[in-house]
Amino acid sequence: MVLDVKPEQITRDHFDVVAIGSGFGSAFFLHEFAKRRKARILVLEWGRHNTHEWQLGQNANTDIDDETTYKTDNADKPWNYTIGLGGGTNCWFAQTPRFHPNDFRLKSTYGIGNDWPISYDDVEPFYCDAEEIMSISGDPDMAAMLPRSKPFPQPPHRMSTPDKMMKAAQPDQHFVMPTARARVPTSQRTSCCANLRCWLCPVDAKFTANNGLMHVFEHPDVSVCLGAEVRRLDHAGGTVRAVSFVHDGKEYQVSGDLFILGANAIQSAAIMLRSGLGDEFVGRGLHESYGWNFEVYLDGVDNFDGSTITTGLNFGLYDGPHRSEHAAALVYFENRWQHGMRAEKGRVRQALPLVVVTENLLDHENFVTLDENDNAFVSFKAPSDYAVKGMARALDKLPGLLAPLPVERLFDRGIRPTESHVQGTLRMGTGPADSVIDSNMIHHRLRNLVVVGTSTYPSCSCANPSLTAAALSLRAASRIS
Repeated sequence: MVLDVKPEQITRDHFDVVAIGSGFGSAFFLHEFAKRRKARILVLEWGRHNTHEWQLGQNANTDIDDETTYKTDNADKPWNYTIGLGGGTNCWFAQTPRFHPNDFRLKSTYGIGNDWPISYDDVEPFYCDAEEIMSISGDPDMAAMLPRSKPFPQPPHRMSTPDKMMKAAQPDQHFVMPTARARVPTSQRTSCCANLRCWLCPVDAKFTANNGLMHVFEHPDVSVCLGAEVRRLDHAGGTVRAVSFVHDGKEYQVSGDLFILGANAIQSAAIMLRSGLGDEFVGRGLHESYGWNFEVYLDGVDNFDGSTITTGLNFGLYDGPHRSEHAAALVYFENRWQHGMRAEKGRVRQALPLVVVTENLLDHENFVTLDENDNAFVSFKAPSDYAVKGMARALDKLPGLLAPLPVERLFDRGIRPTESHVQGTLRMGTGPADSVIDSNMIHHRLRNLVVVGTSTYPSCSCANPSLTAAALSLRAASRIS
């Protein structure tokens, strides 16, 4: 193991596996791969290793501002990601619902969007494995909607009072939020203290690379080169031969047998484009789910008594025939003061923040390309009409959904500028006519190139995508090793 190997030590060297990026996609792939096969592995990470202590001291997850790593023609639309060892594991809120079975067959079931080349059943065992690795806390009742072959590793978090009322009235569609925020302490993590700072958990209850994946990067056969910005994949004859990267302004190259592309959906696409691999779908379909904030004033019922930041998840507006015209919607019940405290005397806690998230469609006009310096450039037009209509439908249906609660007033608190889930630029599919990679996440033409992470998604669930990214990487590694 060499954590932070110097580029001069490896330039012109050859590795069995070269992984680009170290977030959910790469880290979970390498976790599974190293269990199955002995190999000399190099991880090239653009950022540095920011320990939990460093993050707390600096009040930041990374020292690289993501907005400096790409240009855009739509400054009103941010694309959030974390560059550093562990990638998005450092900054995520650790919400871990699975995708719905019909998310994988949207086109064949509802005639809209794209199907995945794999099914929920194909992913399900790996969902269980990913949940075990992250010690996921969850509601066993969810198995009725999202079938599972193993129980959640940890018990569910404590519901808020409004959640309990919703659960009593809608037991088949209202559940405790599954999360990688520990409900009970583990050997490396304390229990969640519900202090509402999940992006930088002060008690280290949230699963991150630092408290759950360092064994991957500290493995005896793994070297990690930090500060290494990958620029190109050098390929010939249907095979990637080497990767070129920049470190402190100098360019270096290493060769390998197997390459894992696990940068985020913006930077992975840029690497492909700089490499002359700009096929029809490379960079196209950049998207994330579409979110809106609401708040309910409650008449005589207090909130904010749950044991974590987001306590409830309601599927009442998710699946059904409406998805042929209107996007699925998922309703998040919040346990934090997102919109300030209610001002009336004695009614400070009689408020319920809600987040409504709808699925989106991949649009060819939302894409990643390159600027004049061959760096990532994002062109984003707008979310799909499908997502916007789904949100309008959700708003219309929301009063009925909330009927079990004593709703005094419902406030529209406005659009959420981002869900911080960058997806879709190197999509998975059945062949080059509809995608970049196959069902095993291998590039259609370059058969020693595996693409991992959320860039591979051919459709946009309204559920958080990170658990699925981890599960897909575990599956890909199991099938290639």
